[in-house]
Amino acid sequence: MTAIKHALQRDIFTPNDERLLSIVNVCKAGKKKRNCFLCATVTTERPVQVNVVKVKKSDKGDFYKRQTAWALRDLAVVDAKDAVKENPEFDLHFDKVYKWVASSTAEKNTFISCIWKLNQRYLRKKIDFVNVSAQLLEESVPSGENQSVAGGDEEAVDEYQELNAREEQDIEIMMEGCEYAISNAEAFAEKLSRELQVLDGANIQSIMASEKQVNILMTLLDEALKEVDQIELKLSSYEEMLQSVKEQMDQISESNHLIHLSNTNNVKLLSEIEFLVNHMDLAKGHIKALQEGDLASSRGIEACTNAADALLQCMNVGLRPGHDMLYAVKQQQQRFSDLREQFARRLASHLNNVFVQQGHDQSSTLAQHSIELTLPNHHPFHRDLLRYAKLMEWLKSTDYGKYEGLTKNYMDYLSRLYEREIKDFFEVAKIKMTGTTKEGKKFATLPRKESAVKQETESLHGSSGKLTGSTSSLNKLSVQSSGNRRSQSSSLLDMGNMSASDLDVADRTKFDKIFEQVLSELEPLCLAEQDFISKFFKLQQHQSMGTTTNEADEMDGGTLSRSHNSGVPQAISSEKDMIRQMMIKIFRCIEPELNNLIALGDKIDSFNSLYMLVKMSHHVWTAQNVDPASFLSTTLGNVLVTVKRNFDKCISNQIKQMEEVKISKKSKVGILTFVAEFEEFAALAESIFKNAERRGDLDKAYIKLIRSVFINVEKVANESQKTPRDVVMMENFHRIFATLSRLKISCLEAEKKEAKQKYTDHLQSYVIYSLGQPLEKLNHFFEGVEARVAQGIREEEVSYQLAFNKQELRKVIKEYPGKEVKKGLDNLYKKVDKHLCEEENLLQVVWHSMQDEFIRQYKHFEGLIARCYPGSGVTMEFTIQDILDYCSSIAQSH
Repeated sequence: MTAIKHALQRDIFTPNDERLLSIVNVCKAGKKKRNCFLCATVTTERPVQVNVVKVKKSDKGDFYKRQTAWALRDLAVVDAKDAVKENPEFDLHFDKVYKWVASSTAEKNTFISCIWKLNQRYLRKKIDFVNVSAQLLEESVPSGENQSVAGGDEEAVDEYQELNAREEQDIEIMMEGCEYAISNAEAFAEKLSRELQVLDGANIQSIMASEKQVNILMTLLDEALKEVDQIELKLSSYEEMLQSVKEQMDQISESNHLIHLSNTNNVKLLSEIEFLVNHMDLAKGHIKALQEGDLASSRGIEACTNAADALLQCMNVGLRPGHDMLYAVKQQQQRFSDLREQFARRLASHLNNVFVQQGHDQSSTLAQHSIELTLPNHHPFHRDLLRYAKLMEWLKSTDYGKYEGLTKNYMDYLSRLYEREIKDFFEVAKIKMTGTTKEGKKFATLPRKESAVKQETESLHGSSGKLTGSTSSLNKLSVQSSGNRRSQSSSLLDMGNMSASDLDVADRTKFDKIFEQVLSELEPLCLAEQDFISKFFKLQQHQSMGTTTNEADEMDGGTLSRSHNSGVPQAISSEKDMIRQMMIKIFRCIEPELNNLIALGDKIDSFNSLYMLVKMSHHVWTAQNVDPASFLSTTLGNVLVTVKRNFDKCISNQIKQMEEVKISKKSKVGILTFVAEFEEFAALAESIFKNAERRGDLDKAYIKLIRSVFINVEKVANESQKTPRDVVMMENFHRIFATLSRLKISCLEAEKKEAKQKYTDHLQSYVIYSLGQPLEKLNHFFEGVEARVAQGIREEEVSYQLAFNKQELRKVIKEYPGKEVKKGLDNLYKKVDKHLCEEENLLQVVWHSMQDEFIRQYKHFEGLIARCYPGSGVTMEFTIQDILDYCSSIAQSH
């Protein structure tokens, strides 16, 4: 153990300026034995720091390392477990309890003894040693000393005691006075012993000499004791006198305490009373306003609003503990509750009457609006009701049941009022679209009797009465079949006969304006009503709780759900949902009426779906920019689906009619009807969809239509008996190409190129086919010549063939003198004229192409004569100039 102690001192503590005093080999109690050392150390520098350090071997086991250190001042308890029996276990209580098992009891005792010594020497706070033998601690005290070693630096911890500076100085002076102090220690010690004996003798003599002074001192002490006794007697008398004064002062103090306690209680009581008076006292003016205030005038409404806010503040005051037990507080709260109930009932009744009266006044204006395509303005109605907005907010927070009842009544009444106005409005729109009227049909609402107001009031309070108005509907609308009308079932072939009329264009423009007017009137009406609902019913300020039970029930007239237990709203997911549900209930007739109007417009003219798609898309886009989830946005979006469906149906009908087209077997085909109709459709669509949001829908329709046009043109051309296939293809694709070039539809660029190619190909095919007829024998002769050359006969040897010698050539050429050629060309011109239609005006184009083709054949024949019959002198009996003259004169003569 000494070797280990020396190694630890050298390797661990000397570098840290520490001195190792004691060491014990330990392991943790209750765990696998992994030995370590607990070391008691002190620093070599002042102030001295005492530590307990845990040291263990490294994992490799070749050196020791410092693991943990605790300051001895943090040690609270040393528990040796057993003070009688030998036990190697002990506990050290630092910030937590560390349980150790020493390798031997002797090492443990030595370590604990060292800790006790260090505690006595260096620490003011004493460590508690539990279950430690008293003998072990007594042995630690130097013999002959009974006093505490708490003095610190003067006590020895072990055999060595360090001298202080004064002792070192005295020893040095004494040793300097004796030259042999170092060389002869025994002589020096004897000298010191003799001097000590001399000093002891001097001390004894000095004590004996002072005996007289001691006697005098004892006499003085006796006299002092007598004086002290006298002073004690006087103090006793004084104490008896003060005892009565103390009792009187105690009584005065107790009285003062009671007075102070009473004052404190009075101050607290006054504070509570002032609090209740200041916060639960409602002014008489406010009470009068709540009971009798005029809810019809602006000043009265303002007074009632202020009184209602004051009442709400009094009712919502935060009472302190115990206030609710006071009878006066309960009485005041009951009074406030009665005032709230009375005013809420009066306010609800008044607002119900306002709803009825305002609606009655509103109905009187329907007559002037019924003959115009405008909706009545509800702004005065909203402006008058908004004066009650703050009172509605108060009612919402204090009596939700009445607030909900007013909400339902408002929805029930306004839904009937708006339904009457909107139906009248749509009736006017339908008549303006169709231009039809019925005898005796009037849209002016007759003035109602005074009793109607009372009936309205009753209906708002739950009666099942129905509003009856003088409105009428176009249940069986008959659309007149004039020259400028077409029904939805009418074919596009019939439409082609009238599409160019100015009246038809005017009708479509009128429909567009009417439809736009309808949407322009509905949009501000819905937005104004939504804004009013939000402000009047205070639905934009707070978030509600829960979710709606069933939105469909709301649309069918169900009431807003209510909790009968707490009086607060149950399930409404958000304020926006409540606004939307109210709008759905109030304007439930808008979507059906719009769908009916759209169906009527589509019935009048299927092309009206183009106008409706553009207008409706624009209004939906505008509404969604404002609020994508609003009633207006949702409703217009639903109607837009119907419009888009009608548009798709219009396109499908056109394609179907193209597929069902029939041509006459006795007359030439010309420009097909659906080609002209596509031109009309494209021109109309381009004018309608200019800068429109739904351009993509039109582009998709274009692709479907043009492909169907291509397919059905080719189908008709194949079925044509009177007109050659090439002529049908050439004329119709020329018209398609001209239409696409004029309209410049970007999505149909590929189809435009395809149409041009088809037109060019079939023009060339028709020209080549037709030009084989005027010089038939000459064509057959030269075809035979080319066949012989193709078989391998040299061109200059063809003239030696019997069937193709010079005489045969001259014979064939003589059959086609200039007059015959001109006659053949004239017959060809007449034939082409019969094939082509005047509408497309392609005769001169075809004739010019035939002239070029004929000249090309002429040059080809001359080339064959020059190569196959060289030097024969055989030439055609007409020249190229003759051909040009023939063609020109024939064209001019016709």
